[in-house]
Amino acid sequence: MRFWTAIALILVLSAVGLTYEIAAGRVLAPYFGTSLVTWTAVIATVLAGFSLGNALGGFMAERDRRVALRNVRAVLVSTAVLAALSPTILGLVYSFGARGTAGMLISVLVAFFPASVLISAPSPLLARLAVEARPGREGSSLGMVLAAGSLGAILGAVLAGFLALPFAGSVATFAACGAAALLCVPFLRETGQGGGPRPGAEESETPSLAPLLPIAALVVASAALGPVCRYESGLSCIDITRTGGAISLYSDRTHQAAEPITRAGGATDVPMDLVIPYAQWIWARMDADLGPAPSVLFIGGGGYTLPTRLLSSRPQAHAVAVEIDPLITEVVRQNLPQAAEMIARAGYDATTGAPEGGTPPGRLGIVHADGRIYLNETTRRYDAAVMDAFSSASVPAHLVTRETFARLRAIVDGPVYVNLIDAPDGPLARGTYAILREIYPHVVAVRGPTGPNGRGNVMLAAAPTPLAGLDFLPEGYAPAQISVARPFTDDRGWVGYR
Repeated sequence: MRFWTAIALILVLSAVGLTYEIAAGRVLAPYFGTSLVTWTAVIATVLAGFSLGNALGGFMAERDRRVALRNVRAVLVSTAVLAALSPTILGLVYSFGARGTAGMLISVLVAFFPASVLISAPSPLLARLAVEARPGREGSSLGMVLAAGSLGAILGAVLAGFLALPFAGSVATFAACGAAALLCVPFLRETGQGGGPRPGAEESETPSLAPLLPIAALVVASAALGPVCRYESGLSCIDITRTGGAISLYSDRTHQAAEPITRAGGATDVPMDLVIPYAQWIWARMDADLGPAPSVLFIGGGGYTLPTRLLSSRPQAHAVAVEIDPLITEVVRQNLPQAAEMIARAGYDATTGAPEGGTPPGRLGIVHADGRIYLNETTRRYDAAVMDAFSSASVPAHLVTRETFARLRAIVDGPVYVNLIDAPDGPLARGTYAILREIYPHVVAVRGPTGPNGRGNVMLAAAPTPLAGLDFLPEGYAPAQISVARPFTDDRGWVGYR
């Protein structure tokens, strides 16, 4: 094998390995969410697979060259199959009842560990062939092998995060990993020093490509199975359902927003009824606490139902919604008619909308950015804020820290409303409640019904002045008793559900 062929194969397989690792974390989110715990499990599992694969590949590399090449070709064919089918395997394990942290660990191990072992197994043989291809230049050859591995990993990370996952989706990305592994197989043949067939080699030593055709068909078919959700970006996996008289938006299988189905041609200036109970309670609090012309900051656009209700109920109100994923906004425009109508009528790009001190061109400013970055950089002031941002079924850790709410207190003159998903006295609720009690003298908490996992909505309202009395509670909701705990900080924050 030529030196540069071996180097190119090392680079490609390293890129496949990192793309596979990042795609594994993304496709896991609809089943088990996105948190420090899930990413730790994925990274540890894939790296363990890489380590074992390199060790086993080293034993293969010590065998006769023809045998070693034949073994590595078989390994790459198996890699193609397992990589392409990883999302299907994950879905099957989940359908068999894998739940909670233990279920997540089992799912990650079953779905992603085998392919991780196989992806890295060819590397020792390729390194050996690269070094042997340039006698007397072993040092520089080995350096190029290591550099190709690192460069491939960088390329894989860039491809996954900036191209494959945002534009093709996770299922197609896994299929592409399988296809890339399969395309390496024809290059793994024994050649002479000039790159042609080895002198004296029998014709049977040249691998036939015919057996690869059914494997290639399987890899292509895995992509044809379709995405794991209706809309997918690098940040969200989104589905829309129409049941029970409501249109619901799900992100990573978590119910994020809903609005009632209305008749075509119905009035658009009538305040929208809120479907989800937690949103009903937050709106009831806002309705009681705020004046006729409030300026409200929403961290987390979601289905834009609360901003829509605010603006339709208070003609002089103004809102800014900070949503990290532009795809969420686009899905709302396409599928949630009342929120879409409000965005079309009152929405504007708040990043370029109004000059400092000028009049905004609309009543609903939209910012596609991370909520924490917006808080750090904005110079605007608000009368109230709603913290309703989620990554899968959990609040992003950097949005529930003492520093985040201290910044909110600096730019928001009135109340702050927070929506969480946790056990009624769970660690996320306790840590967030502790922060609010430090910063605000008046804090109230309510909890909703819990699901099979023991978690449900926990809502908090905090203000520098006494909150208005409120008798309304959605069905199944009650005041929450939250224990004393250590407040989350940027240094020691929320790590996700265990």
